Amino acid sequence: MLNIQEIFAHLPHRYPFLLIDRVTECEPGKRLVGYKNVTYNEPYFTGHFPNQPIMPGVLIIEALAQATGILAFRTVEETPSEDTLYYLVGVDKARFKQPVVPGDKLLLEVEFIKSLRDVWKFNGTATVDGKTVASAELMCAKRAA
Repeated sequence: MLNIQEIFAHLPHRYPFLLIDRVTECEPGKRLVGYKNVTYNEPYFTGHFPNQPIMPGVLIIEALAQATGILAFRTVEETPSEDTLYYLVGVDKARFKQPVVPGDKLLLEVEFIKSLRDVWKFNGTATVDGKTVASAELMCAKRAA
């Protein structure tokens, strides 16, 4: 389990763009499970369907991508430095099944598929109350900052 301070050590993102509140499971080289508590005071709700606020799908994908970054760093037993980061370089097979709204607990699960040199591929699934809300294959690459 990683708390918010440990997440800060693995990701360069900060409010309002840090999209993981806690990591509940992490098996380096295999999978990671974490979550984002979606609250009404998120800055994107003021402009994204303000009369019926929903979390933008691209931010759900970004939350999954942040989870892949943590899993990659934990797998190689490193933390980000000023010289190296994992960047999102590809999203395939993205699907959105239902909206995510304020009050939801967005569960994020990523599974390592493979890596070739410094490019990593993952399956990502986001769920709310046991129902899949989004899924995608994500690729991240280790690059000099």
